[in-house]
Amino acid sequence: MHRRTLILLTAALTALAAPAAFAQSDKPALRILVGFPAGGSADVIARLLSERLPAQLGGQTVMVDNKPGAAGRIAIEALKNAPADGNTVVIMPSGPVVLFPHVFKKLGYDPVKDLAPISQLAGFQFGVVSGPKSNVKTMAEMLAKAKADPSTATYGSSGNGTVPHFLGLMIGDAAGIDFQHVPYQGGAPAMNALMGGHIGYNIDVITEALEQHKTGKVRIIAVAGAQRAPQLPDVPTLREQGVAMDASAWFAMYGPGTLPAATAQRLSAAVQAAMKDPVMQARLSGLGLDTIASTPDQLAAVQRVDFAKWAKPVKASGFQAD
Repeated sequence: MHRRTLILLTAALTALAAPAAFAQSDKPALRILVGFPAGGSADVIARLLSERLPAQLGGQTVMVDNKPGAAGRIAIEALKNAPADGNTVVIMPSGPVVLFPHVFKKLGYDPVKDLAPISQLAGFQFGVVSGPKSNVKTMAEMLAKAKADPSTATYGSSGNGTVPHFLGLMIGDAAGIDFQHVPYQGGAPAMNALMGGHIGYNIDVITEALEQHKTGKVRIIAVAGAQRAPQLPDVPTLREQGVAMDASAWFAMYGPGTLPAATAQRLSAAVQAAMKDPVMQARLSGLGLDTIASTPDQLAAVQRVDFAKWAKPVKASGFQAD
């Protein structure tokens, strides 16, 4: 009798559990769009979040959808056309919302109307990276070599109109050198080109070069922030090497522009909780990223400040893309 009771009880519990399991698996997945190839900084953040967000979102599946190209704008276009139901978001660097509006005549989106702030994710610095083709150790050596042999004055970046692209223009203008820019579809392809000797230098997020720098395959000769990067205490800033400029940036998550405020707040709370994971923070720090988690309003405020900051240097350069 005891065995019969146990069997009936087990069957009843299984029947009760089945609808719940079905409901969970049937829930639409949260799709995180990334406008760069796998392996880049934005992709790494997205994949780390995809492992941690389900626990914060009631078991909702989270998937990463890479849509590289046009310096992240292809992913933004996909977000713009997605339903504002909270199941599609994008992770991107700050350039598309604070720099691109000053640079591109036909941007294809409004950074305020078409994007709903959810949360900042991480701050980062840019680095000037010397490859085996150039083999220089300082900015002074880089600029002297470029002046003596203009054919060496080539640098790659993650795309036209990006912050790294613009930093290269500013460095060249300050030194009176016409650096030739070579755009790639993301930081990883640019780094591969640098190590392959196809370009002399690369300017990108220090994340892209940290491991190669440590192993001696490339050398980060300067960081572009106001202060040295914690991960690279021996690498001086541009200002320390006589190049009077600095720039840093951040990654953030956005939803479609019409995303309800309550949904943005819910997603932001989940992201902030996930970003507090010590393991995730350690992983990001090892990649040269400083964890930042914010509310939608805080992200919107930072966006406004940095948007205003880029207006003057872009206008002064005279550079504008179609």
